[in-house]
Amino acid sequence: MNPAVPAVLAELAAIAIRNAQPGVPDPERASELGLAAGLLGMVAEMWDRQAQVLVEENRALRVLLGEPGEDGDLRLSMLGAENDRLRAALIVAQTAAEAAGDNARRAAIWSELVASTERRRLSTAPV
Repeated sequence: MNPAVPAVLAELAAIAIRNAQPGVPDPERASELGLAAGLLGMVAEMWDRQAQVLVEENRALRVLLGEPGEDGDLRLSMLGAENDRLRAALIVAQTAAEAAGDNARRAAIWSELVASTERRRLSTAPV
């Protein structure tokens, strides 16, 4: 998830602290608490499915790159690091496909990028 869940939670903590102070104008408090509620909903959705998204994505990227293996460590930090590694390899593969004029490979890579975007889409997304 971008931004990372810990960063969002830190911002939510700051919002809670600011709004616990006396003298915060009601409209400002309502606006910030509404933002916090929305962010908490998004974090909850992403947190619940993030491991599944990364496992599916890593699997698809490995197939696309012709790499064997699977995710043995299901901690989000490890899945994310592997995803970053695979995405870096995908950039190299995309560059090579473009240089070689390999339209089928380029199309397969773009297809996975579209699928990846769909996997990460929030249920509240307008499109």
